[in-house]
Amino acid sequence: MSVDHYENFPVASVLLPRRLRRPIEAIYRFARGADDIADEGEASDEQRLQGLAEYNFELYRIEQGQPPKDPVFQELARIIDQWHLPLQLFRDLLDAFAQDVVQKRYADYPELLDYCRRSANPVGRLLLHLVDRASAENLYRSDCICTTLQLINFWQDIAIDWQKNRVYLPQTDLDSFGVSETQIADHRWSAEWAALLDFQTERSRQLMLEGAPLVQNLPGRMGWEIRFTVQGGLRILEQIRRVRGDVFRHRPRLRSADWLLMGSRALFM
Repeated sequence: MSVDHYENFPVASVLLPRRLRRPIEAIYRFARGADDIADEGEASDEQRLQGLAEYNFELYRIEQGQPPKDPVFQELARIIDQWHLPLQLFRDLLDAFAQDVVQKRYADYPELLDYCRRSANPVGRLLLHLVDRASAENLYRSDCICTTLQLINFWQDIAIDWQKNRVYLPQTDLDSFGVSETQIADHRWSAEWAALLDFQTERSRQLMLEGAPLVQNLPGRMGWEIRFTVQGGLRILEQIRRVRGDVFRHRPRLRSADWLLMGSRALFM
């Protein structure tokens, strides 16, 4: 299963217990399908919102005990029932995808975190429900990890998001560091830009470290899956920091040597 398309979603890899692969894949198909509606192709905003509304209606049918019309939702309905998954988490994802259709800028960091609460955190919470570890502490730490992964995607994809007329850097932070959106359009690095990205990556690193102790509370293979997820995120942040935020010319990516480093670090979490 590729995560190129929906990078926040943990891979149903060999590290995951076999019994969890089917529910995780069902959740992934739901998230990817909704993300496609919101982000891919040449549909109008109205068509995208209508498509997401149809997804919401299928969730309503599941909630009412009615058989979904879409085959993807028929499988999802069985998973939700079998694993007692909260429907609101699926609705939160749809709400975030709909927001992406209509909102292209974020005033400040709290507003961006609210988006992450719905666009990324539901994924981690669903995984915790699958392994019966959805305590208040675990949910909090999972939220920290998932929000950080979302933020990392934003920082490494600044140039890509600009092509979609999206800027996830908070407007207050742009103003504070004396950076304009013109720099993004021109792919222009500067000392001010470096300081802005240093600030964002360090804030994201601290948030990831806040969530990292979650791995101690997860069973077996799931714990190892999240160890690699955390270390992968931290490694991307290191790469952004090393090039002082010049993601225009040096978009970070994980290579073989990085995976070896991540593995060694995961051993000591």
